[in-house]
Amino acid sequence: MIERTFRSYTAEQGKTYVQNRLDYHPNLYNTVLTHHTSTGGKLDLILDIGCGPGLAIANLAPHFAHAIGLDPSEGMIETAHSRTDLPTTAAGNPIRFEVSTAEDLGNNLTPPIADRSVDLIVVATAAHWFDMPSFWAAAARVLKPNGTVAIWASGHMSVHPDMPNAAAIQEELDKIEAQYVQQYFTAGNWITRDRYENLALPWTAEPKIAGYNPTSFVRKDWAARDEDFYAVGQPEVSLDAFERIIGTGSPITRWREANPELVGTERDVVKIFRRTIEQLLRDVGIKEGEERVRAATAGFLLMVKRKA
Repeated sequence: MIERTFRSYTAEQGKTYVQNRLDYHPNLYNTVLTHHTSTGGKLDLILDIGCGPGLAIANLAPHFAHAIGLDPSEGMIETAHSRTDLPTTAAGNPIRFEVSTAEDLGNNLTPPIADRSVDLIVVATAAHWFDMPSFWAAAARVLKPNGTVAIWASGHMSVHPDMPNAAAIQEELDKIEAQYVQQYFTAGNWITRDRYENLALPWTAEPKIAGYNPTSFVRKDWAARDEDFYAVGQPEVSLDAFERIIGTGSPITRWREANPELVGTERDVVKIFRRTIEQLLRDVGIKEGEERVRAATAGFLLMVKRKA
């Protein structure tokens, strides 16, 4: 399974992505760091795999002496390089960004990521695109003993039940997705929809990957109403912001690539979502210009330890 949508992003698409993609809550980052250090992990080198324009690594780099973000998309890496808001590491080093896949894991670089040199690997909303056996094998090569792999993502974004006319809106949005969007789902989208319950772990992958401790596996789930998975909680946004956010999804990107003549028109699938929400909010008395969308998204975090 090779992800081709984000991999082919231009630098301009990367800028749109970083402006509209939701960041994660400090509690998520603290959960990862606390588990890593409390189980023998050190704070020298962190790798962010599938780093995109650098959202996750920007939050974690200040805790480490060295930080590297890897992504197969040249456009995403170009966007990361262009950012002027990124912090330095705890040792004052800039975050390093390079083009590399999860399966190569820096082995293509000069010099390559050294064996047994990495303390923490993080993967934010990207593991569903990986060849997981190849990723786990590469991670086992570069991780130090007691190193950690932390993988997280969010499942299906639904309408928050406290939103006006929520049940009717959810029903109609599901119909639109089924009619227009699901045909542009790939296997990775379905893995995410299933909340990574079927994501291959080192001991369930084929072939199985040695070097990890199954008894160390930790999973944490956030319910749809929880407020500490995304940095803004379960966001309430304008319909303009709603359009921009859902436009960063890979199935929507693929729909637009397949229907370029409809992009930006009233027949754009994003516009169809919007007009449906508008009408159903008006049905319960929400005035024009006052429409807001509140999402409810369940998150999940998987953490695996390299053997000591």
